[in-house]
This record gives sequence, structure tokens and C-alpha cells, in this order.
Amino acid sequence: MSDSLLSVGKIVNTHGIRGELKIWLQTDFPEVRFAPKAKLLIIHPEHGEQITVTVAASRPYKQMYIVQLAEFNNINDVEKYKGYEVKVSKEESVELPENEYYFHEIIGCNVVDDEGKELGVIQDILRPGANDVWVVKMPNRQELLIPVIDDVVLDVDVESKLVKIHLMEGLL
Repeated sequence: MSDSLLSVGKIVNTHGIRGELKIWLQTDFPEVRFAPKAKLLIIHPEHGEQITVTVAASRPYKQMYIVQLAEFNNINDVEKYKGYEVKVSKEESVELPENEYYFHEIIGCNVVDDEGKELGVIQDILRPGANDVWVVKMPNRQELLIPVIDDVVLDVDVESKLVKIHLMEGLL
């Protein structure tokens, strides 16, 4: 079941006394995900209990979103959902422009250099600023940090889970 879901955020706290939630974003489309009437799943991080909820209202707040759910209007009703994950079904994917990818499409891809030498598997994606950085776990258990820029990332094939890169001097 979880393979058919996309993470869009995590409930980190409550906001005010009317049952609003602070959601840390894990989506590039918060205005779509947290639009009024949008359906979300909130999922317990350990035992996977799922609750379907509807967004009543939302607004950006620092690096998060403040979201009011239609089902709750009191801090006491939402307090227990701190730490829950917020997801949507993959069918609700937003179509991305060419050469842009979802995290779930990139994580798990094998990475090879331009000569076909295997370098490892993408384990994580960092977003430090100007460009993303892919964290590759190498066979020797070390991490290789790949800046996602045109000079380095040559080809991404999400179907075959393969990324070809040019190893610029200083990356290894």
C-alpha cells in the first residue's frame, strides 16, 4: 500500500487553539496539496494507521504550511497527530516538466559514471540551496555527494532506475 503513496509533509506541531496544524513540507506543490477541499491521508509513523482528511484552509508559514482540516476545529482533537506523515496517492501526482523528477523516482537509482563504472545507489536528496544534491551510498559504504547540475548529471532513466554522471574532479 505505501508504494502507492507520495509523502507531501509531516505534522510537526499544532498552531493556535482552533485545531490548525504546522506541516513541514515534503512537496514542491504545497498550493496544490493543501488547497481547500484537497484530500490527504495522515498516517501514524509506526503502525501505519491511516485517516483520510480534507483541507479546509491553509497558508504558508516559514518553511511550513499551516493547515486547517475540515474534520477538526480544536487543539485537543489534533494534538495526537504530531509526528504523523501526510501523504497522497500516486494517482494524484502533479505532472512535472521535462528533466524534473519526484524524490521517489530518484531514490534507489543506480549511479554510473560516463564510462559505465558503477558508483552506488542514491539514498537521499539534500536541498541546501541553489541545486539539489543526491547522496549516493557507494559499495565501500562511503557517501558520494552529487550536485544536480547539467555538467555532472548526464542522463536520468527513471524506468530502468539508472543515472549516468560525469565525475568532475574533486567529487570522489
